[in-house]
Amino acid sequence: MSKAAVPEWVESRFPLYAFGSIQSLYGSAKLPLEESSAVLVSIAGGKGVFKAGDRSGEIAEGSVILLPPGSEAALIADRLQPLHAYSLSIGFREQKRPAGEMMRKSGIASNSELHFFPYEPEMAALVEELYVHRSPESEGRHVRNQIIFHELVLGLAELLESKEAASLQPSMERSLAYLENKFSDKMTRDALAEIAGVSPSHYSILFKQLTGFSFNDYLSRLRVHRAKELLLSGSGTLREIALKVGYKDEFYFSRRFKQQTGMPPSAYNRMPFRRVAVMMTPYASHLLLLGLEPSVLISDNSEYVNAEGVQPPQDMTFIHADSPVEQVRPALLAHDIELILADSRHLDEHGLHAAQLRVAAPIAEIPWMGVGWKEHLRLIAQVIKRTGQAERWLAEFEEEELAARARIQHSGAAGGTVTIVVIKPDQLLIYGARNVGYVLYGSLGLQPPAKIKQEMDRLGEQFHSIPIEIPQLADYAGDRVLVIVFPDVKGSTAHSEAVLGSTYWGELSAVRRNDIHFLEKDDWVPYNPVSIRLQLQRAEALFGGNQ
Repeated sequence: MSKAAVPEWVESRFPLYAFGSIQSLYGSAKLPLEESSAVLVSIAGGKGVFKAGDRSGEIAEGSVILLPPGSEAALIADRLQPLHAYSLSIGFREQKRPAGEMMRKSGIASNSELHFFPYEPEMAALVEELYVHRSPESEGRHVRNQIIFHELVLGLAELLESKEAASLQPSMERSLAYLENKFSDKMTRDALAEIAGVSPSHYSILFKQLTGFSFNDYLSRLRVHRAKELLLSGSGTLREIALKVGYKDEFYFSRRFKQQTGMPPSAYNRMPFRRVAVMMTPYASHLLLLGLEPSVLISDNSEYVNAEGVQPPQDMTFIHADSPVEQVRPALLAHDIELILADSRHLDEHGLHAAQLRVAAPIAEIPWMGVGWKEHLRLIAQVIKRTGQAERWLAEFEEEELAARARIQHSGAAGGTVTIVVIKPDQLLIYGARNVGYVLYGSLGLQPPAKIKQEMDRLGEQFHSIPIEIPQLADYAGDRVLVIVFPDVKGSTAHSEAVLGSTYWGELSAVRRNDIHFLEKDDWVPYNPVSIRLQLQRAEALFGGNQ
């Protein structure tokens, strides 16, 4: 049996930013702008307007414009106040990176829309300083230029993020929330306009500005996407589904469904999915194992599984799970997502409610704590029409489990009990049937402490862990103890000393016999098929079954 030589987790990275050129533009007429890379234009003096396609705006000293790559734009000066501007091209350079490591898309150098900031004098001053010292007289000045450039990039990133996160007008937000939660009821534009406190005609304009859709299109998407969810779960006949989502009968529902999707409802469950978004890294690992790269991963970290037999992602977009819905929803729409895989409780925990995301795509509920990782794989495979592939993988893995268990039993390493102690910055836990507990207790048949076994017998794979206080350690002590320490946000594990330095810890028989094993979090905690298989190999090596 082969051992995993390296961790299966790889962190995706943003590119390194670099500027190619900076120019001074001056004139009393039209100043054309055309660059293949993104361009930051800052106005140093004068007045005028900018024009780029259908976008235009008044500019003056302190104005800043970020033009996307390949833009054709022009600055048109006021006749009495000639314009003085600087144009700074922003690009990025490729880094040498390990095989399988993926670069994340640059929101600045790869942005596809123009951003105009009417008055950012500090940013304009930095651009001017870069121009003045564009030919540095010393290495120190060169380094200073690099710092200024990256201050500009940071400032742009923060401006773009704050712009994206700008909240909807409260009155419009109320009406939109009402629509998203009550779409199956009789719904009219006039009723929502009344909630928003504006006229129906003005409401239509505001609605389109805020959502990118007309009221009728938005309502239709909500209803059809909810219908898709019900079709995927097999929840009722066409007539029952039609009534549940707000249509008067199955015939009208079928017409609207085909109008939006190009297919009748009866054909939907035969359609293969190509553009899928997932909430949580483990579900992305399931998809990758099944040969489908997620288009979007919504997660609290940017890691992804990278192991033998799994094609690493090539073009997966990461969105932080704590991003506001005003950022997440447009990203899902921009990627033309066909399906979102998520546990609704995880969405709710991060303020990303299913009702708010449904306009982008239907949401297939994959319960996280309700079932174990094998059932996660089966549920996801069923939804994306790859059940045969999942069952073949599981059959192969179960043979590996049986063989590993037999070797462990033969080696005599299976005797006694094993405790899994997890020390977090704010919590002390004893793990149960999930994560590393699945491999030790489920795959290899090792025995947990009596109190943990009681909970596993009662709850099965739903039993994740139990929080304890330090004086309770003896109640869960096994003949062997495995310890996993989660570092704090600064990477420190100093908090573990409160446990490991206590008299309660020192009195454990396993500690006195030095039968303690410290395990790496990233190697033993991930809960997905690829990681579980690697944990099985590591566990057999740890307990001597392959010696």
